[in-house]
Amino acid sequence: MRSSRFRRLAARALLIGLCLHAPGAVLAEEAGKGPVTNLPLPRYVSLKTDEANVRRGPSLSHRIDWVFRHRDMPLKVTGEFANWRRVEDNEGQGGWVHYTLISGVRTVLFEPERTALRSQPDPEASEVAEAEAGVIGRLGACKPDWCRVTAGGETGWVEKSAIWGVDPEELRD
Repeated sequence: MRSSRFRRLAARALLIGLCLHAPGAVLAEEAGKGPVTNLPLPRYVSLKTDEANVRRGPSLSHRIDWVFRHRDMPLKVTGEFANWRRVEDNEGQGGWVHYTLISGVRTVLFEPERTALRSQPDPEASEVAEAEAGVIGRLGACKPDWCRVTAGGETGWVEKSAIWGVDPEELRD
């Protein structure tokens, strides 16, 4: 009886190891493109639903560590395995979510207590609106230091350093 329990534990440890380090489970540090989607790793996406289970590994049998509860929340994809994506939030917390729960629509999270949305990508341009920390906005065009963002019905330019969900060197039309 003891040896069968040991075999079950050893098999479970092997399965966990395979899920975390399977040939198809590529993490951002290992490659520039995902083996499933052929899209860049890391990359930003957004949460498509109001609620998403975040699992310890890439399958329904893995434990749910927590639940993301904010539709449109920006996430960083850092790995892929079959229909699963390894994601992180702005605090570096994450895990595996099913690909149907994420969207390619780009959103950003305002991080400073208050951030001005400006009429032009210039710190001296007039202020169109102001966003508080935690506000989620839709990402538009990005220049070297500025991005156009729509949040709360207002559209304006914000400095990249004030938002999470876009790489510092990323440019968008």
